[in-house]
Amino acid sequence: MVSLNKVMIIGNVGTEPEMRFTPNGNPVTSFRVATNRVYTPPEGERRRETEWFGVVAWNKLAEQCNQFLAKGRLVYVEGRLHTRTWESQDGQKRSRSEIVANRVIFLDRREATSFSEEATEEAAGEAIGETIGETDTGELGPGDIQF
Repeated sequence: MVSLNKVMIIGNVGTEPEMRFTPNGNPVTSFRVATNRVYTPPEGERRRETEWFGVVAWNKLAEQCNQFLAKGRLVYVEGRLHTRTWESQDGQKRSRSEIVANRVIFLDRREATSFSEEATEEAAGEAIGETIGETDTGELGPGDIQF
């Protein structure tokens, strides 16, 4: 049976990236991304809804995100959804869903930069980043991202 676990978001980095190392020495960087949805309900008053996503990047991608990302930057994140569970200090079971990134593209500068876990994805990501980086209004439309 075929299955798919893929997440793509565009939003603003909401926290400064935090890089840690596993006991084996592998770098891991965590940060949060906020996406906005603007809509008009039947009452006619425009509303804005913000959704927050936790993002985790590993190895070389983690190092690049830690070095180049900052709070407020516009990013495209692509990866898979992962839910981890643990027991808190007070004995409560906790869980958190987060995006494990395999591609991150910085969108808020003309020289948009792409980083990914695989070199072949990097070239494709740069093409996407250049297309988005040339948007005049700063607003993204459905035709702005080429897949």
